[in-house]
Amino acid sequence: MRVCLRRPLHSTLLFSSSFSTTRTSTTSPSRRLGRVWSQRSLSHVSASASPTTLRPFKLPAPPGHTKSQSWMMGSKNMFKNNSFAIPFANSSQRHFFNTHTPLFSAYSSKPISKIRSLPLQTNGFSSISHANVPGPDILETPAEYRLETTQLKILKQKLEELGMDTEICVPGQYNHLLCPMCKGGDSEEKSLSLFVTEDGGAALWMCFRGKCGWKGSTRALADSRSLSGSLNPTTKVKIKREITVENLQLEPLCDQIVGYFAERLISRETLQRNSVMQKSYAGDQLVIAFTYWKDGKLVSCKYRDSNKKFWQEANTEKIFYGLDDIKDKSDIIIVEGEMDKLAMEEAGFRNCVSVPDGAPPVVSTKDLPPEEKDIKYQYLWNCKEYLQKASRIVLATDGDEAGQALAEELARRLGRERCWRVKWPKKNEVDHCKDANEVLMFLGADVLKEVIDNAELFPIRGLFNFKNYFDEIDAYYNRTYGYEFGLPTGWRALNEFYNVVPGELTIVTGIPNSGKSEWIDALLCNLNETAGWKFALCSMENRVREHARKLLEKHIKKPFFDARYGGSAERMTVEELQQGKKWLSDTFHLIRCEDDSLPSIKWVLDLAKAAVLRHGVRGLVIDPYNELDHQRPVSQTETEYVSQMLTKVKRFAQHHSCHVWFVAHPRQMHHWVGGPPNMYDISGSAHFINKCDNGIVIHRNRDPAAGPVDQVQVCVRKVRNKVAGTIGDAFLLYNRVTGEFMDIDEPSGKR
Repeated sequence: MRVCLRRPLHSTLLFSSSFSTTRTSTTSPSRRLGRVWSQRSLSHVSASASPTTLRPFKLPAPPGHTKSQSWMMGSKNMFKNNSFAIPFANSSQRHFFNTHTPLFSAYSSKPISKIRSLPLQTNGFSSISHANVPGPDILETPAEYRLETTQLKILKQKLEELGMDTEICVPGQYNHLLCPMCKGGDSEEKSLSLFVTEDGGAALWMCFRGKCGWKGSTRALADSRSLSGSLNPTTKVKIKREITVENLQLEPLCDQIVGYFAERLISRETLQRNSVMQKSYAGDQLVIAFTYWKDGKLVSCKYRDSNKKFWQEANTEKIFYGLDDIKDKSDIIIVEGEMDKLAMEEAGFRNCVSVPDGAPPVVSTKDLPPEEKDIKYQYLWNCKEYLQKASRIVLATDGDEAGQALAEELARRLGRERCWRVKWPKKNEVDHCKDANEVLMFLGADVLKEVIDNAELFPIRGLFNFKNYFDEIDAYYNRTYGYEFGLPTGWRALNEFYNVVPGELTIVTGIPNSGKSEWIDALLCNLNETAGWKFALCSMENRVREHARKLLEKHIKKPFFDARYGGSAERMTVEELQQGKKWLSDTFHLIRCEDDSLPSIKWVLDLAKAAVLRHGVRGLVIDPYNELDHQRPVSQTETEYVSQMLTKVKRFAQHHSCHVWFVAHPRQMHHWVGGPPNMYDISGSAHFINKCDNGIVIHRNRDPAAGPVDQVQVCVRKVRNKVAGTIGDAFLLYNRVTGEFMDIDEPSGKR
């Protein structure tokens, strides 16, 4: 007949007294942290035990056995070197250690189905006595046994396929396992929490290790209803344990652990004020106990062993370490570990707390969850009344990627407007300090205080300070950018009024056939020749071959054809054509919509962005506005649409430091008398002149009586940047054979 342990055993240690005496006499009182500290002998076990015999532990006879039979707690393997599980009393976690001491075990308050490494004989048990642990329940009827149902076996098989060890899993409870994804990291921490429903029909798991976070769920059968019912742990009301220093059996620090902290420049006084204690663990090993207090009451405890492995008391409230130190404080500091909190105190900062759970690997891309579902950062919500009065919160998390991710997650919840961040200094010529304790150890308390005093405002997207741009301002002042006054256009008459500044928008207009596109092409050729700029062309009124001809004629300064418009000028040679084609390919990139649909401004800007990033383009030409697709909502006016469109164009220009020339035709001019149009005459909206950086009107004389018909008037009607130009008119001569624009006193074919 099988039995099932439902409550912790009231157990008794089985050992040889002579062995205990020998061990007590040979073990040193204490050792340094990092080794095994021997703090106490096994003398607390009843002295009545015979030095040569094993004490029997009598249990009620299970079904099928006579009362005369007894269970002897012991075996011949008892004193062998074994690796076995040590479940904590009142804890759901179990940790593994190697020992040469007699075998003992303190059973967990939660049922444990199997402990495979515990050496048992038939009807034999081995454990250590605890006066406050109740006796065992022996179930005498098979109906009370927890049997592995068919669906539980199927579920376990699925979990095993995922790499989980289901031998120690108990349905209806939270089981702590080694995560198959991250393997518990370097410390092999059992960070995977697995919950199996009472009926064994479904399971839910999550790894609470910051750098992993693996989670999921599964069901034994496709039609299992467990997932919608008992599987959801958030529906369970967790009862917080009441803990005290006494029932956790915490002790004052021994001199050797105090010495360990002293090596990290943490004083005994700081340890005492923060109630840092120790706890005997696995009989002969000591662990550091960081006690968590709230309103003077112990609510949780976190342990650290000699291998830098951490764990916390189960079913306790998650809060900041050192919470009472920030009560009613307007300035507080948040660090990533208990050691950093203690280091801050050595630098004079008591208004400091540490997060209890470490840092996430990366910043979450999801929206903030509601308070009740924000499990990872539940300690923030549990302490929100302590944080409400804080107007300045310094986030002094670790300097690695995970630490910066933690700072970002904290700022998202606390409010970036009241957060500051620190920059850790270098500890040598190469490496920066990782955290507060490293700064204290390598550079001293004064430097750590200086780091906190010089904390910077936590960046808020879209909110800046001029200090963020001091380097750029210095470069502008010293003219190290090279384009502070803009690039000259290549025409002396025009440079006085207009220069090309990267990141600006120039609107070009003029009546039809006045030479707007020709002038822009000539300007691009000049900029390429003087500064090596490259350009993206979205010229929807030009066929590619015709546009290539115009550009080549301006570059080579010879007509493309031997035709009437060329007069007696020599046509470009084949060799010049080949050289010109290479120049075209190297200098210009075309944005064209090859089908019969009209391109939208977004489509054009997306391709222009690709040209900037891929080819290093510095200028974009959109010619003209009325060839774009201007679909807009019915409720939106054309004025509103033009305003939004030009805003997008300007943001593109500024973000990519790319100058944009946008050609826009004027509306129908029924009363035109021959003079240059006004910028407000542009069809569509006055926003063309209102939102642009530069406004230019190209006008060509058509009346021989008014002057030369090859004279072109460049009217600069708006210049936002007074450093780059001013309002005024410049006059150029247009060479109809080659398409060149020249200063009036400049001979044809030369610049």
